[in-house]
Amino acid sequence: MSSPGSPSSAEPYNPNVSNHALAAAAARRILQTTPQLTAAQMAVEHEKRQKFRRLVDPGITRPNPKDQALTSLKTLLAISDNLIREPENPKFQQFKPTNTVIKRDLVNPKGALEYAIELGFRPEVQDFQPYYRFHRRHTDDLQIGNTVLREYLVLELEKQERAALAKKNEKATIKAAEEKVKLAFMDDRRTRMQRDEMEKEQRAARALLASRQAAQQLPTPRSTTPEGSMPGSGHVLGLLTLELDEPPSYEHSPDRTE
Repeated sequence: MSSPGSPSSAEPYNPNVSNHALAAAAARRILQTTPQLTAAQMAVEHEKRQKFRRLVDPGITRPNPKDQALTSLKTLLAISDNLIREPENPKFQQFKPTNTVIKRDLVNPKGALEYAIELGFRPEVQDFQPYYRFHRRHTDDLQIGNTVLREYLVLELEKQERAALAKKNEKATIKAAEEKVKLAFMDDRRTRMQRDEMEKEQRAARALLASRQAAQQLPTPRSTTPEGSMPGSGHVLGLLTLELDEPPSYEHSPDRTE
């Protein structure tokens, strides 16, 4: 008879079995060892989830400013996380409502303290000091409430990131549009300057051409001296005047009587 540790007692290794089949077999073993919830238990859990969701919204998010509501939800998540992680730690099993942080994040905001009570914390007095102490019979409520808080905060964080990205893209789009308008203005200004320069050169060229054409069309100036010689040409004006002053000769005048 072979011993339990002998090779004959071990299951033979089959190299033909795929990793997918091994993973499926492991999942089936986990399902067989994990207790399955009945339909009634699933209905109860669903109702508890819905109740916690209503305590978050509208219970906490509606009546409080957004920043304060998120701070309160994060404080509730931290309290439940600590208790789930270290359920035996006494300092995580209770909180004082007179504590500065607790008063600011749970007592003063509307709906936050009611959520802590739904998680399983109940008011008690110890040494004349008020406390909210966790009762272990509400462990399931603690788990469900913690899950609802985490789901809401994860979704809210994703929403804020999308909004920030959209705002960033909007700014980039506006900046790009402004840059485009600026470039278009500069191009238009450059085009107008070039057009004005061309028109100036064209006007100067037309003026030069017009002046040249006008110079070519002017008539040739005529000489003031007649082409034929005039009587008395070559005589000096002074000599002519002296000759005219002499009395005319009457020797051969027919009117004179001898």
